Amino acid sequence: MRTGKVERRTKETQIAVSVDLDGGGDYTVNTGIGFLDHMLEQLSRHSLIDLDVAAEGDLHIDFHHTTEDTGIAVGEAVAEALGERRGITRYGTATIPMDETCTRVTLDISNRPYLVWNVDFTKPKLGDMDTELFKEWFQAFAQSAGITLHVETLYGENNHHIVESCFKALARALRQAIEIDPRKANDVPSTKGTLGGSL
Repeated sequence: MRTGKVERRTKETQIAVSVDLDGGGDYTVNTGIGFLDHMLEQLSRHSLIDLDVAAEGDLHIDFHHTTEDTGIAVGEAVAEALGERRGITRYGTATIPMDETCTRVTLDISNRPYLVWNVDFTKPKLGDMDTELFKEWFQAFAQSAGITLHVETLYGENNHHIVESCFKALARALRQAIEIDPRKANDVPSTKGTLGGSL
């Protein structure tokens, strides 16, 4: 079973996350931030990763700590579920349209975390949420999961569509990359025999 469970407790947030990489896209998500909940639900449904997230944070200050720490916790749970990353396809890419918007995500489950974020928003706010916080979530997730992650919105105007296409593209690329390659199911997908460090 490729499962992971993480509890993260600080003075700013208390978060519990569990994932099952071989699930069916079932989710229970409650972060206290409605739009973030919606995005994590999309991530689960389109990646087929079962996801449970329960978060309490200092939302009376702003949404920053809860958003970032949720990204950390989900990433850590995914990394735990991947283990040595044996048998995985490793690479994934997805280009997702949403009305006038189109976003491409390309990733490598390399254990070498890196984020390239070529996403521009037309407004600083999406409802009550600062749009700059979405980069913080993706950065935290990539770092904690050990993923080289490139996110590029090719074009788009509606901020809701831009963000949602980013999460859906991440989900589809993840779904591809975490699949077990039946021809190499017991092997780490690297000529080094391990993932991480130098090329």
